[in-house]
Order: sequence, then structure tokens, then C-alpha cells
Amino acid sequence: MSDLTIHPVDGGVIVAELSRPPENLFSIALCEQLAAVLDDPPEGAHVLRLRAAGEVFCLGRDRGGSSPAEVRAEAEALAGFTRSAQRTRLVTVAEVQGDAAGFGVGLVAALDVSVAVRDATFRFPEVGIGLAPALVLAWLPRVVGRRKAFWLTATGEPLAADQAAEFGLLNEVVETRDALTGRVDDMVAQLRGRSPRVHGDIKDMLRVFGDVGDERALDVAIDRLVVGSLRRGEG
Repeated sequence: MSDLTIHPVDGGVIVAELSRPPENLFSIALCEQLAAVLDDPPEGAHVLRLRAAGEVFCLGRDRGGSSPAEVRAEAEALAGFTRSAQRTRLVTVAEVQGDAAGFGVGLVAALDVSVAVRDATFRFPEVGIGLAPALVLAWLPRVVGRRKAFWLTATGEPLAADQAAEFGLLNEVVETRDALTGRVDDMVAQLRGRSPRVHGDIKDMLRVFGDVGDERALDVAIDRLVVGSLRRGEG
């Protein structure tokens, strides 16, 4: 198995499996590999299911750059992956079988659906190496609120899975890895029972409405509702 194996489409589902022990760190190359699938999904793909091998889900990313130009290039690649996750018409699902830290938590938050085992923890360790996690702070306050975002990034304190679900980082928490696989199977099947086109429209509207005020969102919603009604018979 390579560091990130992208399996062929099977029943509308792409499985992407990370295997880079022991910490399952993401590299820039892996970000670009996964972003390419999100940007240009194979024919017939509807759901992308991201999972990891080993004891942890993902404890962050490689930090190879030292010059300002190298650090900027890395940051742009990471931001580019996040944009791809937001803009893809695939429904994305994270199957979190262990701890996540730094960029690993960003992965969990960036995907549409995330389910974790109860003993998984989530943390932002950047403060321990003298960094303010700028990319994290671009999205975390909108998910958990400003005060929680400050505390989590200012201390690096681990967040239990139940708390992560309460804060909106996870959809659900299950007891065991076996239960995790079964629950994600069920959720993927439920998603596959609905229209990929409608799911793409929902994702697009969530992204657009999040970028505009309430009044503009309502104006856009009227237009989208008219178009959606005319397309109801499509797949």
C-alpha cells in the first residue's frame, strides 16, 4: 500500500486510505493527490470515504520548509486542499479511528461528515513549537466559537471525541472501531440513496451562503430554488 491509496470507484464510493505510520502525517504531495481527486472525480463517483490505517488517524503534516518561500508554498498547498474539499461535488466522509492533531483535525473539519471512536482525541499542538496556527484559525472559530478556538489553540489541550461532537467538529461518536466501520457503512448507504446532483447543490449553497450576509443569501436562495425546482427530474 502506498502512503495514500485511492481505490477505484465501487458503487459510487471512492475509498482513500492513509497509511504512513506511525503518525500518519500528511505531506504536500498527499494533499495534492487527494485534492486532484476532489477537483476531478472519476466517472460515477458520489462519495469519498477517507480512513487511515494504524492507531492514529492523522497527527499533522510534514514541516519541511525553512525559507519564507518554502513555508508560503506549503501553506498555499494546504489552503488549496481545503478549498478543494469545500468546492468538490463529492460528499466527503471521514472515518476517524484514532487521535487527530493539527492538520489531522483540519481534515476532520473540512469533510462533510465525520465520525470518530470515543477514545479519539483532537488537539492543536502548534503552540508547543512556537507557532500560532493561522490556517486553523481561518476556520475553527466558525465551527466552535471564538472563545473555544482561542483556548484550544492557545493551550494545545486535547479535546475528547464527545466534546468534539458537542462543538460541531464531528457528526457522531461510536464506541469501537468495528462500530465505526458499520456506522460509516450505514451513513454512506444512506447518502447513496439520494441524488448526487442534489448533494452537490447543497454543498455549493452552504459554501455560497456562508460567504454572504443573510439578505444576500435569501436573494441567492430564491434563484437557486427556482433552478432546483426545474431540475427535479434529473439524477
